[in-house]
Amino acid sequence: MSDYLWFEGIPFPAVGIEKEILGEIGDKFVVRDEDTIMLTYPKSGTNWLIEIVCLIQTKGNPKWIQSVPIWERSPWVESQIGYPTLINQEGPRLISSHLPFHLFPKSFFSSKAKMIYVIRNPRDVLVSGYFFFHKTNLVKNAGSLIKYFEWFLKGN
Repeated sequence: MSDYLWFEGIPFPAVGIEKEILGEIGDKFVVRDEDTIMLTYPKSGTNWLIEIVCLIQTKGNPKWIQSVPIWERSPWVESQIGYPTLINQEGPRLISSHLPFHLFPKSFFSSKAKMIYVIRNPRDVLVSGYFFFHKTNLVKNAGSLIKYFEWFLKGN
């Protein structure tokens, strides 16, 4: 079980995330005009969205999806693995993120990059998050749905 990594008042899973990277993204990460960014709140259908966008990019050909793991096709800009991968990646990039607005790369706002933002019913996010985090060791386990609901309302 991991505790949270708190950065500017926001909890992140402590696995695969570093404060140094979170601190650099806003000012140093360069979003390119040809990039496509998929921005979602956790447990809102991110993987589903990535699969759809990858199929659109390949005109429905599933070979790329079947042969390249999802985290390589669309790295997470805020992760220890994704950040350096994206910096060195050539051509149009698919970028995934759960970052809030104030931590997002400022370079996006002066680029022509495309962003897809997914909003999901908060009740569905709550239920999906509860069952996902209940089965993993990514963050502290709330135990009961009621306790998780209290944490959810507090933003934890």
